[in-house]
Amino acid sequence: MTFRIKRFLAKIPKLNDPVLIEGLPGIGNVGKVAVDFMIDKTGARKIMEITSHSFPHSVFVNEENIVELPVIEIFYKKRKGKNDLVFLAGDIQPMDEAGSYELTHHVLDIFNGMKGKEIITLGGIGLADIPENPSVYCTGNSKQMIQRFVKGEKIKKDLFGIVGPIVGVTGLLIGIGRERKMDGVCLLAETYGHPLYLGVKGSKEVLKILNKKLDLEIDISTINQEIHEIEEELSKKAKDINELMKPKKSSDKTNYIG
Repeated sequence: MTFRIKRFLAKIPKLNDPVLIEGLPGIGNVGKVAVDFMIDKTGARKIMEITSHSFPHSVFVNEENIVELPVIEIFYKKRKGKNDLVFLAGDIQPMDEAGSYELTHHVLDIFNGMKGKEIITLGGIGLADIPENPSVYCTGNSKQMIQRFVKGEKIKKDLFGIVGPIVGVTGLLIGIGRERKMDGVCLLAETYGHPLYLGVKGSKEVLKILNKKLDLEIDISTINQEIHEIEEELSKKAKDINELMKPKKSSDKTNYIG
């Protein structure tokens, strides 16, 4: 699989025990909305863009009527006296299993080069109805990491039997990260399972947890003021992306797609 990288910095900066936070498109775009919001509010800087043959064979048309390839982006934010942050964001996830594995290894290689050891991935749990007060579930690659995030928070940790496999990069980063001795958790917020629904309420619940656990000092209430812009941006891409990435027919179980 071919990955092409466009670098925005000549050299990756030296980071202090960075934490990787992933939020790529998935059910309700819960993770994408949360990570895009954090990137904006922290003023994170772009390190690189990744394109690949495993991404959809299509382009987006932007507001200036110029075509853009779908990309996955990596950003960073240095913080004085705190863990630095690395964000994995983008328009899409790879469309095939091989691409998902190769991209995951590629991202972990980059993160390992930054001396990173901790990963947080974000996503949604698709429900049949719109949840009024979405619950957040937590799983991870060690009991210690799960307990660390669950402690003091209204987070559920009993996922077994509730959701199916966590597919895509969202799940693989945690699984392969374990093999690489990286600690990882995955936070999943309940949302409506309709392919064009934007799970903002679920994103806000995830952001509340990360705001506290990572000491982000973000005013989450402002997400309501900016959600129109987020919806406008995502709605232009959501229909086409959904057709390309449409999941297999679901069973009676609650489903999750990274």
